[in-house]
Amino acid sequence: MTAPPVRLGVNIDHVATVRNARGGFHPDPIRAANMAVLAGADGITAHLREDRRHIREQDMERLRRNLFVPLNFEMAATAEMVEIAKRIRPNACCLVPEKREERTTEGGLDIIGGHAHLRPIIQELKGEGIRVSLFVEPEVEVMDAACELGAPVVELHTGTYSEAWAEGDEARIAHELSRLRRAAEHGAGIGLEIHAGHGLTLDNVGPVAALPQVVELNIGHFLIGEAIFMGLDEAVRVMRAAMDQGRAQVPA
Repeated sequence: MTAPPVRLGVNIDHVATVRNARGGFHPDPIRAANMAVLAGADGITAHLREDRRHIREQDMERLRRNLFVPLNFEMAATAEMVEIAKRIRPNACCLVPEKREERTTEGGLDIIGGHAHLRPIIQELKGEGIRVSLFVEPEVEVMDAACELGAPVVELHTGTYSEAWAEGDEARIAHELSRLRRAAEHGAGIGLEIHAGHGLTLDNVGPVAALPQVVELNIGHFLIGEAIFMGLDEAVRVMRAAMDQGRAQVPA
């Protein structure tokens, strides 16, 4: 008997990045989302940024209408995004930090310093029946803060771990994996559902998938990049296999 598989959420933001480079409608992120689901994705993630650099409101609306798997709406914790989420009504909203000058999300949300700002937003979204997750750094005190805020889910930022892997720094890899493990164990122990993501690849996903408390991984940029070489459906299938291989290391 093996442990339950980790869910795979595929982020389709960068299909929209390619589309927006030329304008128009091609490639269509909704087509990519449907292809990812048929290839084995358990859900679709999309980040509507304040500057609309990739995903647009119309994309979110079409995803909500057309998907038959959960839609995870990544968003900044702003009044504008809350109103859009309430209108679109995704299955889940993941609150993330956002800076206009960054290329991608650079770290976890400061939920300790931003406690007073975040609490009413979390409660408002939960009141609409939307599951709320917080994209956070893998630290024990951050898990406690998420629990106090009433968020049922955290997504652990794996970017630092992924950077260590890319650099081949074994000591740093071990340190960052230990951070992820401690945070996942503590968070699950106080009732949080544990997700993870950012920078994950075929090479480094296994040890994260092997963390028994992690139930979902959200992966985007790597899969869209690999789609250039092998097609999106095959990229999703091989990532699914790599996650399952890592998960097989977990005792039942």
